[in-house]
Amino acid sequence: MPHKSRLAGFIIDCNVDDLDAAARFWSGALGMVIENPDAGDGTAEYQQFGDTPGDLHIEVQKVSHPSRVHLDIEADDIDAEAERLEKLGAKRIGFVKRWWVMEAPSGQRFCVVKMHHPEKGAKPNEWA
Repeated sequence: MPHKSRLAGFIIDCNVDDLDAAARFWSGALGMVIENPDAGDGTAEYQQFGDTPGDLHIEVQKVSHPSRVHLDIEADDIDAEAERLEKLGAKRIGFVKRWWVMEAPSGQRFCVVKMHHPEKGAKPNEWA
């Protein structure tokens, strides 16, 4: 069954005690405002930037693993997208809350998340 996907944005994973300070740094470094300092869901701490280029979703996230930047791919069918990416050589690491954590053949981790606003941003790719 066909599905659609596209780059959703970037998550800046920060292994820090003070997420506010990390968000202020990245806000200044990227020239973006912190639109939602409480974007977390009770089990995770996030701060979301607003007015981003191309309507990309960009957040700073407090994590327990080493700091890194990872990207999210959004899809209208996350299972179909994970399967498509596996055929390209990626592997599923695990399902977390409501998204797939994946690993590229080159070792980078990324997530496949649900597409919430298909009408915004770049036109999604359509896969057969």
